[in-house]
Amino acid sequence: MEKAIFMDRDGTINVDVDYLHEPDKLVFIDGTVEALALLKEQGYKLIVISNQSGIGRGYFGVRDVEQLHAYMNHILQKHNAVIDAFYYCPHVDQDRCTCRKPRTGLIDRAVEEWDIDLRRSYMVGDKETDVMTAVNAGCRYGLLLSGHTVPGALRKKYRDGLYRNLWDFARHIRLEEVERYE
Repeated sequence: MEKAIFMDRDGTINVDVDYLHEPDKLVFIDGTVEALALLKEQGYKLIVISNQSGIGRGYFGVRDVEQLHAYMNHILQKHNAVIDAFYYCPHVDQDRCTCRKPRTGLIDRAVEEWDIDLRRSYMVGDKETDVMTAVNAGCRYGLLLSGHTVPGALRKKYRDGLYRNLWDFARHIRLEEVERYE
């Protein structure tokens, strides 16, 4: 079975701009490209798990999101940091779907399609819904400070899994793996 890093997109990989769907507005958060390459070196599948309610709200279409993801991977390919799969929920809260985080529909689909071992995997993101997705799916988590503001109470609650950004998280995971095999 494979191990994976499930990642939120906006605020985790790229700077969060409202309803990002245009390639010319994509800006990777500092250290992200290097972090993705490091995680790949460690044998992790990189899988984006993202709520994209802009589709359900009619702000942009599925094709726009898929073109953005292809553009992201075009850039990441040059750095051996390609994201293996992008899964996204196009719904709004009121749709009560099974795929919108913190529900686990997208992770469940990825686990089946990629033969993922959740016990060896993580969900990482910049919101509590990302942590709750990890808890609900049965994998470990990382809460990043690189996107949305994380209030003090949440910092305290999730302090054992709190990281400055994806680079900080990736370095921690690498050290954890090294210690495991020493």
